[in-house]
Amino acid sequence: MPQRKTVARAGGLAAFAYRAAPAFFERVKQDIKRPVEPVAQKPQIASWSKDGIHATWIGHATVVLSIDGFTILTDPVFSKRIGIRVGPLTVGLKRLVEPAAALASIPHPDLILLSHAHMDHFDIPTLRSLEHRGTTVITAANTSDLLRVRKYGSVRELRWNETTQVGPAAVRALQVNHWGARMHSDTHRSYNGYLIEAGKYRVLFAGDTAYTDSFRGVRTSKPVDLAIMPIGAYDPWIHVHCNPEQAMAMANHAGAEFVLPVHHRTFELSREPRHEPMERLLGAAGSSTDRVCIRDFGEEFHAS
Repeated sequence: MPQRKTVARAGGLAAFAYRAAPAFFERVKQDIKRPVEPVAQKPQIASWSKDGIHATWIGHATVVLSIDGFTILTDPVFSKRIGIRVGPLTVGLKRLVEPAAALASIPHPDLILLSHAHMDHFDIPTLRSLEHRGTTVITAANTSDLLRVRKYGSVRELRWNETTQVGPAAVRALQVNHWGARMHSDTHRSYNGYLIEAGKYRVLFAGDTAYTDSFRGVRTSKPVDLAIMPIGAYDPWIHVHCNPEQAMAMANHAGAEFVLPVHHRTFELSREPRHEPMERLLGAAGSSTDRVCIRDFGEEFHAS
């Protein structure tokens, strides 16, 4: 398409979107001058041992996880703004806080886990930056068309209860209580949580979910060492996002020893106060608040 027609088409899309959601665009306009807050600490990923389990929260649902030197990146979003590309611009929500680590400071992941195609979990510019022949991507059914699959070593779609092996890690897709459409019409897209088993370690990445008792099926005599659980965006979206008490309950269903909370404080997706999810999660932990192993951006968790 000639450049003039491309620009005109982009302008037409923007005008249509503005008419459809003026309040949203007013918020985007107000965001333009708002600075993105810096993080208080940055993780020292390069110093991690090749033995044991190590993790850090980068922001939103993005976690860097290392299991005996095997590096996993969950729902990577490093962009300043998420949303729809209109020409050279991204029309959507701006980050509240910068990523805890620059993308260039993170080793090429052996595995990228994508829970579903929502723009705050499946960020195309970030995924383009992560393209590498040494990286495998696992994603939900009917979502790989959004990726340039030949740029990775392998891209694998998993349906619920399917398992695949990537290096030392066996990854099983889990049914969660959410939805997968990126736009209004692509309702064919699925959505997953994941159980990762590598060596002696088991890690649960719940993705994005409202309350469900399906994580009871993860529990065995062998505990889950770490459960990465979403805790925000529940007001008023409780039918698709769990609240902190429900997140803790689901981690308990899975038999998790430690909980790493995600999906809060990074984008303004809902009405609850920014720090409420963590306060409520610590309350739900009762006398065992040490189970909440990461509470701020860039903090690290280590276990052997």
